Amino acid sequence: MKIKSGTRAEKLREAIEESIATGTFAPGMHLEETELAQRFGVSRTPLREALIQLSSMGIVVLRPRRGAVVAEVTPQRLLEMFEVMAELEAMCGRLAARRMSDADHAVLMRAHMACEAACSAQDPDAYYHENEQFHHAIYAGSHSDFLIEQTTAMHRRLRPYRRLQLRVRNRLATSFSEHNGIVDALIAGDAEAASERLRLHILIQGERFTDLLASLASLRARSDAQSSETPAPLIFPS
Repeated sequence: MKIKSGTRAEKLREAIEESIATGTFAPGMHLEETELAQRFGVSRTPLREALIQLSSMGIVVLRPRRGAVVAEVTPQRLLEMFEVMAELEAMCGRLAARRMSDADHAVLMRAHMACEAACSAQDPDAYYHENEQFHHAIYAGSHSDFLIEQTTAMHRRLRPYRRLQLRVRNRLATSFSEHNGIVDALIAGDAEAASERLRLHILIQGERFTDLLASLASLRARSDAQSSETPAPLIFPS
């Protein structure tokens, strides 16, 4: 994958972030600079800048003399992060229900219909991308720049885990059904309903959290198996 010129470090950060979100770079995996530079066709300077950006977001960990490693989180930490995400999205929903314009509603409905198409096609990857647009439409609808910044930052930190949970059995259909209720509340201007429905939509509880942890364990097992078969380099081929 060749990174184009321009804001090279920023585009590189997004490319590495996407590889982490899709599981290509698994939690705990060592990101060797030479291999990353070759993979993305860049020099070490923008690569190191991109890794520093990812480290500031909590997505990778930079360790002295050991380089970058994809961040791992404990089950308790992950649950706490989703709890905070749920409250941030609930706040976005409450404000969006009061502040969204007709133009904002149109953007929301386009994203909602795109989610419906991906759900009908049973395409979790397509649904994941459309789902991001759906949630970002709600963030934007809050018309609170600071809240948008904070919610977007937390959303990015949880991208790999939000993506994984969409692969849990029946989650696509359930997620879209929850979207229906959220859209109804936002269009009706019902701030409390929008807030509560978004909170429950994001909050991981019981079986859903257990399923997500099982998916993470499976991902790590595949990563370990591939690493033992091909000890160097540690970057998986695309």
